Amino acid sequence: MSELRRTIGQLRQCVGAVRARYGEGPAVRRLVNDVDRLDIDALDLDQAVPVPSQSTAAERVPVPDTPYDPSLWDGADDEGVGGYHREQR
Repeated sequence: MSELRRTIGQLRQCVGAVRARYGEGPAVRRLVNDVDRLDIDALDLDQAVPVPSQSTAAERVPVPDTPYDPSLWDGADDEGVGGYHREQR
């Protein structure tokens, strides 16, 4: 969080320099608003309870090296070669 806060501070300084050069135009006001929103979101995250990290090992599905049963593809449309109605060669 400290790295995020530091980076937002640096971004705020950069936007300040842009404001000094380009004035208060709509694009500059949007940038100022965006930095303000980042600051608010960072504060919300700082006060939130972190979610425990989840292991992706439980989500892994083993895929066998053996060929698939060709009947799995019966009637399937292969969009890359014009569909299953094409002439077989």
